Amino acid sequence: MLYVLFWMIVLCISTLLFRYVAGTLSFTKPNLVSIVYYYSLLVSSFIGALFIALGIDDYYMTRKLFRPDEYRMIGFVVVCFVMVFLPLSMFFVSKLCGFEAKREFNDYLKKPLENMAANRNEIFYLFAALSAISFLAIIYMVWKTPDIPIFELLKGTDESLAELRVEASRHFHGNVLFRNIFALTLTPVLSLIVYLFAVLTNEPRWKLLFVFLFAGAVFVNVYDLAKSPIFFYFIMFFLVRIYIGKMRFSPVKLAVYGIIGGAVLVGMYVVIQGVNDIGTFLSYNKGPIGRLILAQIAPTFLHLNIFGEALPFLYGKSLPSALTGLFDIDNVRSARMVMAHVFPERIEDGTGGVLNTLFVAEAYANFGYLGIIIGTLYVGAVIQLLYIFFLRLPKNPIFLSLFVYFSINIPRTIVGGFTDFLFNPIWILLITLFGGLALFMYMKDDIRLMLLKKFNSR
Repeated sequence: MLYVLFWMIVLCISTLLFRYVAGTLSFTKPNLVSIVYYYSLLVSSFIGALFIALGIDDYYMTRKLFRPDEYRMIGFVVVCFVMVFLPLSMFFVSKLCGFEAKREFNDYLKKPLENMAANRNEIFYLFAALSAISFLAIIYMVWKTPDIPIFELLKGTDESLAELRVEASRHFHGNVLFRNIFALTLTPVLSLIVYLFAVLTNEPRWKLLFVFLFAGAVFVNVYDLAKSPIFFYFIMFFLVRIYIGKMRFSPVKLAVYGIIGGAVLVGMYVVIQGVNDIGTFLSYNKGPIGRLILAQIAPTFLHLNIFGEALPFLYGKSLPSALTGLFDIDNVRSARMVMAHVFPERIEDGTGGVLNTLFVAEAYANFGYLGIIIGTLYVGAVIQLLYIFFLRLPKNPIFLSLFVYFSINIPRTIVGGFTDFLFNPIWILLITLFGGLALFMYMKDDIRLMLLKKFNSR
């Protein structure tokens, strides 16, 4: 009962803080911070942490805990710490930046979409060229992947689809960074930008380019039979439409979309994982429900349980390889080490990858409890700075698409690991590439005029 009371107090404090730093927690006006609160923390972490603390989770991962009572309590306290101090860090950033979340977010929603000379030929040719690079990257990905799981499923393979998924990810025979950046990331972001240009211009060429990019984005999000990426892509698309006033959510629409999405998700689980017992599959600790409320947070308890006990602290070894390489240190991921330690048989049979979880787990694996404290404050500051940054940028197709991308990608990263918040080459490339493009588009007339004056002066 004490756990439940403490959980409810933390929930109230956390909700009030998040509502202040987000401006709104309304389901009909989703934003970067509210998605972090609802998806990354409340659903994926906080609810499951209470089940685990009470010992009623009966989850296959937590059965692997040694001294379970002690570490169920420790894990619960750590998650509660994140629920309060993450938004508290965001609160102080807002105060330092003079950020009034409610007013600035509502003003952003009301802003019209800037044209950025979308009807000019050179702008279209520029994005057509980027799209061509994206399509070539998709072809390269298909060529270098031994077996494409979605193709094998359609052919009716007898092989394990779970094994094929791991092989597609871990046994890719090409350049992983090139695939991740130009196929898996660039294609969806380009589809959003081109869609916005198509809305602005109403030109058939932009609409046709969007159709191709949309098809490519759907393919890269389903090719390996991962269940969540395609849902997140459609949420990005809905967010773009909400932010330009093309779509409005109501409680009824949300309920309808939720029912449809849930039905599709269950269908994907049944097809991909070959479910026979639907009743057991839909219980709170199995199938899609267990995946939502327990699968993302249980590995946090395992990290706390294993590192410093069965495994030594990493002291920076799981930091980005670009950083560890400077000191000639082999890069390791704590999520992979926990999988290998707890479920070695899955590593051996090829069905196990990593046990991704709340970011503080990886921070703890590296630097102990100090990592949890500093990591929480740091991640909170990064999230709020990005939120403020995008709300104060011009609302054009490029910046709006990046805003939506980060509004979905950051919540996913929070339950994926800590090191991506320190150095993320994909984020850096996207900001550099599209930020540079936006700057060029704003300044190209000035540059052209300057060159003409210089030429005429001669």
